[in-house]
Amino acid sequence: MSAPALTTLGVSHTEIILTSVCALLLCGFLAPFFHNREKFFTSLFFPVIALASFVSFAASFLAVGSGLTENYLISAGLPGLPFHVRLDPLSGFFITVVSLLSFFVSIYSVGYVKTFIGRQPISVIAVFYPLFIAGMIMTLLANDAFFFLMGWEVMAISSYFLVLYEDRNPKNRRAALLYVVMAHVGALSILLSFAVMAGLGGVGQETFQGYTFDAMRSASHTPFWAGVAFLLAFVGFGAKAGVVPLHVWLPEAHPAAPSNVSALMSGAMLKTAVYGILRVTFDILHVSQLWWGELVLIVGLLSAIMGVLYAIVENDLKRLLAYSSVENIGIILVGMGLAMIFYFFHMPLLSALAVTAALYHALNHAMFKGLLFMGAGSVLHATNERNMENMGGLIHKMKWTSAIFLAGALSISALPPFNGFVSEWLTFQAFLMSPSLTSQRLNLLIPLGAALLALTAVLSASAFVKAFGVSFLGQARSKHCAEAHESPWSMRIGMLLPAVVCLLLGVFPSSVINWMSSTSSLLVGETIAKSASGFGWAWLTPVAAQRASYSAPMLLLGIISVLVIVFITLHARKNAIHRVPPWDCGYGGLTPRMQYNSTSFAMPSRLIFGFFFRLKETVKTDLFHKRSPAFPGKMKYSLRVRDRFWGLLYMPVIDAVFRMGKLTAKLQHGRIHIYLAYSFATVIILLLMVL
Repeated sequence: MSAPALTTLGVSHTEIILTSVCALLLCGFLAPFFHNREKFFTSLFFPVIALASFVSFAASFLAVGSGLTENYLISAGLPGLPFHVRLDPLSGFFITVVSLLSFFVSIYSVGYVKTFIGRQPISVIAVFYPLFIAGMIMTLLANDAFFFLMGWEVMAISSYFLVLYEDRNPKNRRAALLYVVMAHVGALSILLSFAVMAGLGGVGQETFQGYTFDAMRSASHTPFWAGVAFLLAFVGFGAKAGVVPLHVWLPEAHPAAPSNVSALMSGAMLKTAVYGILRVTFDILHVSQLWWGELVLIVGLLSAIMGVLYAIVENDLKRLLAYSSVENIGIILVGMGLAMIFYFFHMPLLSALAVTAALYHALNHAMFKGLLFMGAGSVLHATNERNMENMGGLIHKMKWTSAIFLAGALSISALPPFNGFVSEWLTFQAFLMSPSLTSQRLNLLIPLGAALLALTAVLSASAFVKAFGVSFLGQARSKHCAEAHESPWSMRIGMLLPAVVCLLLGVFPSSVINWMSSTSSLLVGETIAKSASGFGWAWLTPVAAQRASYSAPMLLLGIISVLVIVFITLHARKNAIHRVPPWDCGYGGLTPRMQYNSTSFAMPSRLIFGFFFRLKETVKTDLFHKRSPAFPGKMKYSLRVRDRFWGLLYMPVIDAVFRMGKLTAKLQHGRIHIYLAYSFATVIILLLMVL
């Protein structure tokens, strides 16, 4: 461990980040005092949060680049139980991710939150939005179980109230309730995992030092109890990450929350769960058993394929993005599972490759998913629509939003030169290294996983062709879309910045890998930074140039050259281009109803993978106006798609709880003498137990 390095200001990186956290907490506490000056407060409040987030980003970015580890003690806890804080390359990496996205979203929020003024009080957002960001950073800084769970609860409770913001809608209340239940089930599982690891570390009766992560790291873990601790942690963090089958809250809560909150929940909050899994498995328990990696890999593949399939059939734009988050968390887990497998077999370079792919995709997902949720919020702000069946033609009214959303769609579809391609390409390179493993079971599982990941990439591209094409191209399908308007400049800037970052992360991957090399060194004791940049910043060679190489700058230069040539050619032949209306098949003019809509676009995928869904499809024909069997007068088509996991796993539990509640309700008779009898029987039972 290196000594705390001082910045040019004479304070450590940890102190700078803690100062930013204090500023965020102060914003939340002061917000209620400005409830009568909402416009002025919004214009001042979110820039302050953006500044605090940027300061936190700068400090953590520099700390990761220098590979520092800083320990800090806060004597603000209970007597004999201070808060232990640690800034190392792992926590610094995720604080960088959270703070950078918070900076972009806070700029976006200046214009977005103003849309609620006059129809919804903004005091709830003003209080809980900065607390939400502060809770995430506190969780990432924690170096003991108490401070970690305190930050975790601040994050969970504040996000619950943000999901519940528009509480007049019963669906939002249901979504918030489901979210808080799943969050606390996960928190209980994490608490039990910490209790097991603290027991292994020897909890002091007076000082409680066993609950620090340092004590857990140095503990002697038996295979059985280490496995129990890992399973509890994976379930708890998996519930927060939204892995299948613990994902049911995510497509309910993300659409219910305001879009700026959705961007943070999907782009940043889910990464705290990824951080928790990495911290427990690699840093504390040291991946002592092979089945851990196999489990993480299988769950990751299941989440990736199921998430993208549900995204394809969704008509609600924000629900589509939420299911896509399930898919991308699955891709991150795939990289983590491969890293754990390689680590167990003492292959540090391959483990570094896989964990770098996972970390890179975590950073990428934060940027492009935050961007896409902000784009969906811009569309909702302009049209009051989330249903893609009622959208269309927005590219003519919202040119900035359309172009920026397209950049996010290209990024998440893993198309070069954007960032999504780099992390998924690195994950495939890790899969291609699997023949060096000596396990026959893994030699069967890993090629199957590579095929499923390839299928996931194709289906993801299909889902976002639908999302962009149906929403922005063609003709407007509703009056709201026909009268849409562009978003304010603060919202456009808030979306443009992550779009630029998505391009930079895709064009300069070697530089990014060099920056994050200290993180992979901490986790697996190795890095691919030297081999990745062996041919300079313009080339990425993850293991060796003989196996694979990729040059994003050269590709970008080629794309720009082709576009310039096409533009010059078309400009030179300007008079030769004739614009005519599209062929209308003899119908006498195209109408919005003749376009492909969201449901029809997804029909081929729904027919192939329909057994994964609970489908209810009905077609009704108007028999009274039927002119002939081939030309019915009127038809009504309806389709309902439900999550199969909800019916298989959650409805039986809900039904059992209701049945238990009905049985318990029979104890309530409304008669005082019966209640006295209950009390008397309780006293007798307690006396018998004591005697």
